[in-house]
Amino acid sequence: MRIADGTVQVRVTAPPADGAANDAVLAVLAAAFDLPRRDLILLRGAAARIKLIGIALD
Repeated sequence: MRIADGTVQVRVTAPPADGAANDAVLAVLAAAFDLPRRDLILLRGAAARIKLIGIALD
């Protein structure tokens, strides 16, 4: 994971089939931000390389 030009760039090895890559991205971000996975949601980009992730903050 790296931050460049105001975006977070994540690389995962999970295949893009059946949402595995999306789940892997959310898991990496959850671990990086020390949040439970349930606090992150994929808002846009399920089938795209660029994604918009929502993070619930209490």
